[in-house]
Amino acid sequence: MTRYDAVEAASYRVAREISLAGLESWREVLEPYLLPGRTVLDLGAGTGLFVRAFREWFPDVPVVAVEPSADMRAASGLPMLAGSAYEIPLPDASVDVVWMSTVVHHVRDLPAAGAELRRVLRPGGVVVLRSLFRERHSGIGLFRFFPEAVRALSGFPTVSEVASGTGFAVSRLEAVAQVSASSLADKAATLRQEADTLLRSLSAEEFAAGRARLLEAAAVETGPVVDHLDLLVLEKIAVGAPRSLQG
Repeated sequence: MTRYDAVEAASYRVAREISLAGLESWREVLEPYLLPGRTVLDLGAGTGLFVRAFREWFPDVPVVAVEPSADMRAASGLPMLAGSAYEIPLPDASVDVVWMSTVVHHVRDLPAAGAELRRVLRPGGVVVLRSLFRERHSGIGLFRFFPEAVRALSGFPTVSEVASGTGFAVSRLEAVAQVSASSLADKAATLRQEADTLLRSLSAEEFAAGRARLLEAAAVETGPVVDHLDLLVLEKIAVGAPRSLQG
């Protein structure tokens, strides 16, 4: 999994965190899974955006945060455990839901991660992902201004690669709208190349040109910036059942 240094962690919090109001649609789709009494693992918790969101949205649901980057953990200001998708510092069968937000494209050894996920999940537990997948990116407005960033998707998995690689079955897949910024001007003000996997693939010249296009559009366009990321829910495969390879 990718590790961030202190500068990148600080930039990440400025550039990538979204208001809870902007994420309200995620609250709605997650309600069937984050039920009172269930324990949630936020794996790759970053700077703690969803730890804070879950505390407000689902106060009766205990959340354990695990993050590999010491600088991300420090930037969060929240209690977090050091660990990764390959080494989760929790006992066997200790969580009901594993939440992974914009994390899976950093996981290079999906079978190893799948084994760890199955180890920590209780019977009937699920893995819930908020992510961008290689074959499903039309809902990301960033590509309008930075078309060269599409090439970074070559390093992102497809839905079927995630499911087959981890050894889970797809039980739900849908695009979820979110308000990523209040306006294009706000998006431009918080843009940080080092904080975004897609933008980090760009040359300095490509980033500058894309930012100029964004600023030009921001001068005339008003209204919120709406993007779509996928909700992918994975469940353990029953013995003898075929694997689902949607996507």
